Amino acid sequence: MANTSDIRNGLCIRYNNDIYKVIEFLHVKPGKGPAFVRTKLKSVTNGKVLGNTFSGGHKIEEVRVETHKYQFLYNDGEFYHFMHVEDFTQIMLTESVLDMPNLLKEGEIVTVLLNAEDNLPLSVELPASVILEVASTEPGIKGNTATNATKLATLETGAEVNVPLFINEGDKVRIETEKGTYKERIKE
Repeated sequence: MANTSDIRNGLCIRYNNDIYKVIEFLHVKPGKGPAFVRTKLKSVTNGKVLGNTFSGGHKIEEVRVETHKYQFLYNDGEFYHFMHVEDFTQIMLTESVLDMPNLLKEGEIVTVLLNAEDNLPLSVELPASVILEVASTEPGIKGNTATNATKLATLETGAEVNVPLFINEGDKVRIETEKGTYKERIKE
């Protein structure tokens, strides 16, 4: 058993007869009253996100997880197919297990969290950032750069991201996977 001081991003806990992954947390210590932890939990079975507040010192049941590196192979519309990088076994996962499936490119190496008790996949963690090519975007208007103006760009995976005006079709950009936002243009 763990308590609220052990809460961190990525921690998997058993709560309300389901397994949840902590995606956000904030330790709050008000001037008056006891401390508490405000969390955002994502169910690993159905993908629903819920907010919850734990009082300070509250006991939580931690789920032991193992991490393994897998390579993303392809998406057949219903399932996402992954291959273990060491023993080449393949697994199929639904979209609800993935955090940002629209940023997943074929051949990408990801970390899969497995429940240590029954070896079932709990979630898939993408690298901190991915490099993707801009498939389509409107051309930027010259001279319209006085402000931090952005435009919508569609990436090679189908994801839509706001990018600066100087980004053109065919450019490679680095995207932060946690928020799904533009970080920088990659120069070749």
